Amino acid sequence: MLKLINTKILLAILAALTAIGGVVAYQRHETERAAAAAAKAAAILEQQQRDAEEQRRRDEAFRQQVEQNKKRHNSAAAKEGKTWKTYLP
Repeated sequence: MLKLINTKILLAILAALTAIGGVVAYQRHETERAAAAAAKAAAILEQQQRDAEEQRRRDEAFRQQVEQNKKRHNSAAAKEGKTWKTYLP
């Protein structure tokens, strides 16, 4: 009778240890999965920041080009009145 009780207790302890081991393995798996997702999100965020910086540089270069074009075209328009005053047919 005592042997039967000891066997049942031993089986209960083994079942509890198995359940605990399963929970630990599951938590480890979930932690690794969360770390992988965080790394992927960080990589995506970094890429988006690089893209935004590149877009900002292109926009700034475009603005500078527009300003240069404005100055060039405005200076030609400013000199246009002088050509009519000095024109001799």
